[in-house]
Amino acid sequence: MRAVAPTTYVRGVPSSAPSTPGSGTDVDPGYHDHLHWQRYQAFFPGALRLSAANAPEEQRWRWRGLDVHVDRVERPDAPAKVIALHGVGTYGRMLAPYGRLPALADLEYIAPDLPGFGLTGTALLGAKYSDWVACARDLVRRERARDSRPIVLLGVSTGGRLAYDVAATTRVDGVIATCLADPSRDEVRRVLAARPEMARWAGLLSLVREPLSAVRVPVHWMVNIAAAANQSQFANLVWGDELAGGGWISLRFARSCLATAPAVPPERFANTPLLLAHPAEDHWTPPLLSEEFFNRIEAPRRYATLRGAGHLPVEESGLADLDRAVRDFLDEFDLQ
Repeated sequence: MRAVAPTTYVRGVPSSAPSTPGSGTDVDPGYHDHLHWQRYQAFFPGALRLSAANAPEEQRWRWRGLDVHVDRVERPDAPAKVIALHGVGTYGRMLAPYGRLPALADLEYIAPDLPGFGLTGTALLGAKYSDWVACARDLVRRERARDSRPIVLLGVSTGGRLAYDVAATTRVDGVIATCLADPSRDEVRRVLAARPEMARWAGLLSLVREPLSAVRVPVHWMVNIAAAANQSQFANLVWGDELAGGGWISLRFARSCLATAPAVPPERFANTPLLLAHPAEDHWTPPLLSEEFFNRIEAPRRYATLRGAGHLPVEESGLADLDRAVRDFLDEFDLQ
């Protein structure tokens, strides 16, 4: 019997994918087996909803010993690509309806499950926020190697902060973010945490040493998943999704998210156009927290308010505003 190498990650299934960075194969099992994502679709307008028939192609990318799950909608003739980055407590497939917005529907669409969420595993000691930055950055470089089309990052929720950090450390052509709150600030940690008093944990977590930092706790113990959406039924779905808000994160990851400063101060973020499209009724990260950071950005920037929308925007008014803002942004910077 052939010996099988031990797995080094705690979620996801090993594949025979080649180890060359940038290689991809079909994922099995995939989101045809984990069907919770289908339950989110009822909350989106009909034209944005996914089904098994129109879902993205699933690929697996071998990265640093992990099989990173990637959703992709191939459009070889598209003028640009959009890479969608999720935040804590979500995963790539949850963002697919945003990729169906009319402003984005003609672009090639790519959405990874970042280490520890969705169908991507994590190292035995758990991922760190810096692993998310490195993974997203290497995915950008992978796409650059494939062809020369412009790349726009779409960061939803804490994925907005991630998109900013990736753009600060590697070349992309634009950033669209729904949130830019800096969790290294006390006032931001207070709103991100499951309870405001838990913001003090950032200092305590810094005292946790390996291997204790590998201890995992429920996501909703650490972050305010209940405020993920203004529609309580949607938020409850996120809470109960074992691949998202119902999953587990290591103390190592929580510590790194709370303690890591932006890759560069906003005054030095000067080269990449950025659109902040912030939900007006965001009860998790109020617009003011993002605006304070956004107003210091040196690069060309636009701001849009998503009327009536919560943290994960599903409301028609907010989605219409998002579509219009994205279209204007892409037109202004010749990205479509």
